[in-house]
Amino acid sequence: MNLYNKKTKIVATIGPASEDKETLINMFKSGVNVIRVNFSHAEESIAEKWVTLVREINEEHGFSVALLADLQGPKLRLGIVKPGVVVNQGDIITFTNEKIEGDAQQVYMSYNEFAKDVKVGERILLDDGKLIFEVIETNLIDKVKARVIQGGPLLSKKGVNLPNTKISLPALTEKDIKDAEIAIKLDFDWIALSFVRHEDDVNDLKKLIQKHCNHKIPIIAKIEKPEAVKNIEEIVNAVDGIMVARGDLGIEIPMEQVPLIQKNLVKRCKIACKPVIIATQMMESMIDGLTPTRAEVNDVANSVLDGADAVMLSGETSVGKHPVEVIQNMSKIINSVEEDECIRIPQHKPVQGSERYITDTICYNAADMVGQVNAKAIITLTQSGYTAFQISSHRPLADIIVFTSNKRIITMLNLLWGVQAFLYEGLKSTDETVVEVNRMVKERGIIKSKDYVINLNAMPSFGNGLTNTLRLTQIS
Repeated sequence: MNLYNKKTKIVATIGPASEDKETLINMFKSGVNVIRVNFSHAEESIAEKWVTLVREINEEHGFSVALLADLQGPKLRLGIVKPGVVVNQGDIITFTNEKIEGDAQQVYMSYNEFAKDVKVGERILLDDGKLIFEVIETNLIDKVKARVIQGGPLLSKKGVNLPNTKISLPALTEKDIKDAEIAIKLDFDWIALSFVRHEDDVNDLKKLIQKHCNHKIPIIAKIEKPEAVKNIEEIVNAVDGIMVARGDLGIEIPMEQVPLIQKNLVKRCKIACKPVIIATQMMESMIDGLTPTRAEVNDVANSVLDGADAVMLSGETSVGKHPVEVIQNMSKIINSVEEDECIRIPQHKPVQGSERYITDTICYNAADMVGQVNAKAIITLTQSGYTAFQISSHRPLADIIVFTSNKRIITMLNLLWGVQAFLYEGLKSTDETVVEVNRMVKERGIIKSKDYVINLNAMPSFGNGLTNTLRLTQIS
C-alpha cells in the first residue's frame, strides 16, 4: 500500500518513462493517487494499454488509483521551419494558411481562421512566450503581418498563444471529440477539458458524455486563458473540479499575476466544495536530476498551503529519468507541510433552503467537531460521492473514510483531499452498519481502540437516502 500517509493527492502523467508495471507499482507505493493520460500524445491503443495496466495493479495490490483523461484542446502550432532561422527585433514576418516551409519572411500557421480572428495591435507568442510578435496587418482571409518585438530562433511545430485574441475555435475540437469518446469507452474516472473560456465549452462536453455514457463522468476545467479567469464563477458552477494549468496561463496573462490567481482559484473551489489541481513545472528539474530545486520544493509546499486537493506532475513522470524518485520527493514535501496551521480554508457554511441543506449541515458540523473531540476519522456511506466532496472541502484534520456499494466511484474519489474510499455492500440497520464499518476501518489500522470517530449515515439506512445523521463513537 501507499508508504506515505498524506491527504493532498498526487496526479502523475504516464508516458514512456513510467509505463512498465514495476515502475508504476513503485510510483503507486510512493504516493500516486491519480494517473493522467495526456491525449495530446496518446493514441487509442496506447491509452487502452495504460488503462488496463493501472486497473490491473489496483486489483492486484489493493490500490484505488484514479484515471484522468486530459483532452488536448485547440492547440495552435507553427508548421515546418527551415533549420537555423532566426528573427530579430523589428523584423516583419507573414503568417500564412499556405502549407509552406517557413523562413524569416513567412511561416505556416495551423489555424485557418487566424487572419479573421486577430486584430492589429494584438500579440502573438511563440514557444512558451520566448518569441513575441505584434500584429500590424491582416487581410482577414489567409495572411497576417507581424513585427518582431522579442526575437530568437524560429523553430518547427512550436505552440502559439494569442493572449489578446478571442479565437473562434471551440474548446472541444474534432480530435477532442474522438478522444473523449475513447475516454468514455474506457470508462475514465475524470475528463479534463483544455482551454476552457466559458460555461458553453463545458456544456458541449457534458452533452457528449450524456450521449455516449449511461452514468456521469465528472469534468475538470483547465484554467489557462484570461477569459476563463474572467468567467471563473460560471465555469466553477458548471464543472466538477478545476485545474490551474500554470504553463499556458503564465503565457496568456502576465506571469506575476499567476500566484494570486492560483490562490484565488483554490479559495473559490473550496467554497464551491469542488477539487482543484495545481499543475505545470512543479518539479521540472527532476526530468533529468535526482533532486528538485529549492524553489520547486517551495512551489509544491505553497500549493499545499494554499489548500489544493492535488498537485500534478507532467514531463517529470512521463519522460523523466526518475519517475519514482520524483513521487517520493513530492510526498515528503506534502507530508511536511499539509497539517501546518498556516493553511486556512475559507469557512463556507451551508446555505439554508438549498436542495441538500440537511446533508451539507451534517458534513459541515462533522468537520467542525473533529477539532473539538480530537476525532481520528470521519466515516460515511455514500452512493454518489456527494458527502465526500462536502467533507473534503472543509479540510478536517482527520481521515475521511468513505464506504460505497457503487464500485465506479471508489477510484473517482481518490482525487479528493483526504478521502479514502472502500467497497461496502452490506444491507443492515443503521446501528449494525456503524458497528461493521468501524470494525473494518480498525482492521485496516486507520483507527485503534479508544479513538473517537464520527459516523455519518442516512436513516433509515435502506435505499438511497440522503445523509441526515451524525454519531460520535469511541472505538471499543
